[in-house]
Amino acid sequence: MNKIKEKILANERISPQEALQLVNLSIHELGELAFKKRKSFHQKKTYYIYNQHLNYTNICKNKCKFCAYFKEKNQKGAYTFSIADIKKEIKKRIHEPIAEIHIVGGLNPDLPLSYYEEMLSTIKNIRPDVRIKAFTAVEIAFLAEKHNLSEKDILLKLKNAGLDALPGGGAEVFSTSLRQKLCPEKISAEKWLKIHELAHNLNIPTNCTLLFGHIETWPERLDHLHSLRTLQDKTKGFLCFIPLPYQPNNNQLSARGPNGQDFLQMIAISRIFLDNIKHIKAYWAFSGLKAAQLALWFGADDFDGTIVEEKIGHAAGADSPKGLTQAELKTYIQQAGFTPVKRNTFFQEI
Repeated sequence: MNKIKEKILANERISPQEALQLVNLSIHELGELAFKKRKSFHQKKTYYIYNQHLNYTNICKNKCKFCAYFKEKNQKGAYTFSIADIKKEIKKRIHEPIAEIHIVGGLNPDLPLSYYEEMLSTIKNIRPDVRIKAFTAVEIAFLAEKHNLSEKDILLKLKNAGLDALPGGGAEVFSTSLRQKLCPEKISAEKWLKIHELAHNLNIPTNCTLLFGHIETWPERLDHLHSLRTLQDKTKGFLCFIPLPYQPNNNQLSARGPNGQDFLQMIAISRIFLDNIKHIKAYWAFSGLKAAQLALWFGADDFDGTIVEEKIGHAAGADSPKGLTQAELKTYIQQAGFTPVKRNTFFQEI
């Protein structure tokens, strides 16, 4: 353990096997190591963004076991925004200094490719200054298969319509056996990584995620992180890693979700292991505000954003607010002992 700690303090890369040993450290000692790593990247800066979430449909053919958001087409509560609805949602907040529109939806078989292109171009016409972070790798693969095009063709079409970055969703856990239990309908880990590599090569940066705290093991978590680190060595295209705590309510998966110590261990080990991904997000909408504040001392440097109406985590029982004002975000960061820094999608300071 002393040799592993010496490597970390000397900013040397550790292996997945060495990272696994960190689970045995006391949470205080682990936090101290992760915070030193965080300080070397960011000192006490903590980033946030003035953003807006847009979930254009909850109709989804995949029906993943851990998802409480999806609906079937004729099910009560199912919806799909028209382009007019999207215009209304964007114009509703036209006077706010929004830097990013974050768009994720279900895999709705009834929507043509032109809908996605028109959605992006409509938003860009209304707010040309805003960056659009939209569509997970799962959505990209779905569109490619549905329209008999390559994933690269889909990415180029969406980029030409106004896409600036991809979110990191759909990764879940890369373990093949675990994906068979959790989301057999979803694309493989290999395809998720391939689509993000394609995006990076087209100068479309992306985020990356891991869904944790359900039925996965620490070795499976670290294999997942190792795959992300390996791709980042190759492309340098990941902006931020987001450990997503599993939300246990209103879905078909019987799992409790991570406790507080597990959440902080995940943040800290991610910060130490992912030495080539600059930013680690404490996603307050999934973790809760107090846990996110504490995570800043365990390696996280990004608090996410204003959001206003987060739907996916809250459908599964997240008890955090659905949105925060910019003043509230800054206050939570300052209360935790850090310096709030407003950013854009690419982590450039505003």
